[in-house]
Amino acid sequence: MNTHTIDTSTPVISADAYDTTAFHADADSIAAVTNTTAPDAVALPAPDAPTAELLAAAQEAGRRAVPAPLAETALVARPLLRRVGLPVPDGPLSYAIAPELTIRYARPAASPVGSAGCLGDDDTLLVTGTLRRVPWARTATAVTVLAAAPSGPVLFTLAPDRAVLTPGGNLAEEPRDDLHLPALEIPASQVRRISPELLDEARLRAALARAALIAGAAERCVELTVAHTTARTQFGRPLSRFQAVKQEEARLIEEAALVRAAVQAAATPLDTGGVAAHFAVAAAKTQASASAAEIARIAHQLHGAIGITRLNPLHLATTRLWSWRDEDGNETTWAPALARSVTAATLWPTLTATP
Repeated sequence: MNTHTIDTSTPVISADAYDTTAFHADADSIAAVTNTTAPDAVALPAPDAPTAELLAAAQEAGRRAVPAPLAETALVARPLLRRVGLPVPDGPLSYAIAPELTIRYARPAASPVGSAGCLGDDDTLLVTGTLRRVPWARTATAVTVLAAAPSGPVLFTLAPDRAVLTPGGNLAEEPRDDLHLPALEIPASQVRRISPELLDEARLRAALARAALIAGAAERCVELTVAHTTARTQFGRPLSRFQAVKQEEARLIEEAALVRAAVQAAATPLDTGGVAAHFAVAAAKTQASASAAEIARIAHQLHGAIGITRLNPLHLATTRLWSWRDEDGNETTWAPALARSVTAATLWPTLTATP
């Protein structure tokens, strides 16, 4: 794998400093950043790689706080584009699930009912509205958009430079940009009509990608915390020798293991689809979001005041945990979905089935 190194003078890359060209000079490269706390490279898996491999790469990107949309590209945008037969662009990709967009057909067909634009001579769309907080929009080659057209759900690709971009970011300073579409025409060649099932799959993929990132950041919290309590001494002995510290470390390791196991268990069901996929992904995102706050709390508690500084690498993991916990649905969103995905007749077989 080729990598491209970027030297920075500070341990944090602000959301306004991301450089698409440098980070993605090759389609199969994710950048290496050199400084005291930033991550090194993670390979972007092949488009046809199995889901388990994609999840492993996303988890590693979360562990290293890679400043690039690896999970969005590998787990969401690429698979969806391949499913509908649209070309997969090189470079970083993003996605937006936006049922609130106003969509009409740009070339209206005659219709005895409905307003002009509710039917079209072809699938060329006229799209108006705003895509809110699109991950990595400013660095993306293309954004995969799923929305509701008059004929039903559609998927289309959008080059960010065709929209009016308002920069934004999450707590970890990752780009989360708004894209304003002022009656933008999307050619029929970039549009595909999709089934409601594929729209559901897009939501599942987005949630599982975020859960995999959380699993990686949780693992990083464990690594940094164990290293800190082992090296730091108090009253003549390492912090890790104190019983209270041992207990908290055990809880930290347990929470991280729960997230990792839930994410890994969702790989096969996501490929097969159906109730099993909804159950596994809902379980993974519910567990990941629920554990994120506890993992960050314990890690910061055991690091003490040094852990909250920008000079300490811990914040690269915990600010992402706090951000990713809410993105693509938090635990209060996915817990009801988890319950709805099973019934009294299917609960026990679902729980006892071998993934």
